[in-house]
Amino acid sequence: MNTFTYTRADDVGSAVRAIATEGGARFIAGGTNLLDLMKENVEHPSRLIDITHLPLGEIRPGAEGGLRLGALATNTDVAYHPEVERRYPLLSAAILAGASPQLRNMASVGGNLMQRTRCPYFYDTATPCNKREPETGCSAIDGVNRSHAILGTSEYCIATHPSDMCVALAALRAVVHVTGPAGDRAIPLAEFHRLPGDTPHVDTNLRPAEIITAVELPARGFADHHAYVKVRERTSYAFALVSVAAALEMDGETISEARLALGGVAHKPWRDPEADALLRGRPATRENAQRAAGVLLREARGFGDNDFKIELARRAIARAMAQAADMRRRA
Repeated sequence: MNTFTYTRADDVGSAVRAIATEGGARFIAGGTNLLDLMKENVEHPSRLIDITHLPLGEIRPGAEGGLRLGALATNTDVAYHPEVERRYPLLSAAILAGASPQLRNMASVGGNLMQRTRCPYFYDTATPCNKREPETGCSAIDGVNRSHAILGTSEYCIATHPSDMCVALAALRAVVHVTGPAGDRAIPLAEFHRLPGDTPHVDTNLRPAEIITAVELPARGFADHHAYVKVRERTSYAFALVSVAAALEMDGETISEARLALGGVAHKPWRDPEADALLRGRPATRENAQRAAGVLLREARGFGDNDFKIELARRAIARAMAQAADMRRRA
């Protein structure tokens, strides 16, 4: 049995001070991931710091015409917020493609960013896992790896990041706001999560004792031409084998701006600015989608069971771009 103490923080400063004084402490909000990890004996926090009473649940106008999502806003609050549905429908679609209504009612924006991989070897404490116990090995590389990464892998880990929301945030170029003992700072979403390298147990670039306070969406939301395509083993409550967030601005039949992000294929949402640049000034054809896919997937590598993901990703990219480009006609 895991024993731990419990503290409820009433303001951000006290939450930061509480976690800074105890190395084994963890923040808890909705608990949709952390409690599972505790039940499976993967996480062993010495103290849970309840942050649900912090004033971080507001969704309000942000800087320079954007929108600011409080870290404790629930996934449901965000997905169905009128401004998100109107200006950032790509984000709403991605959130609603994930989890179940019950989980979305509990899960928070900050918790979604911080959730850990669903690699079965990470959850199975009887098997070696560098993410769970550094320098013990990666069971997935030579094991059953159908759901695992094809991009950004290392000899230490081939796990994937499970979030749908984060894939859309990557395409939108969101910014994560955090605070800690050294003060406030902003982290572009593209720099928030890490590739495994030789430290796969470190998921993010948060500094010790920092807490997420908000996620800032820029003014440009690609409301007219977007698509979120998620390919999974079953329709309901399954993590992505491959997902694609496509955000386009169109000038007639020509792409004037493009953002593509992939999920289910790497340790973080996968983007490549060169793929976006290749599409600018070109028509939204299947051939150009395939060229962009070639750039995004140029370093892709399968590990046996997941070799199919490379071709699946190519097709999903083409499908997402076709849907995004054709949105007005379908509406």
